[in-house]
Amino acid sequence: MTRYERMKMQRRMQRRIRLVVEERRIALALPPPAADPGFDPETTVEIPRTTQD
Repeated sequence: MTRYERMKMQRRMQRRIRLVVEERRIALALPPPAADPGFDPETTVEIPRTTQD
């Protein structure tokens, strides 16, 4: 088997694996949860600083 044929086979396998992974990801994807109307991801949250003695 030549190097070219081996590379071709590897590329084909990678493509098949990528397709299967993509299919599984789509199949297992949950519908996005309804966003909490009271929650805004852009709001700034103050993190209380803990004092260490």
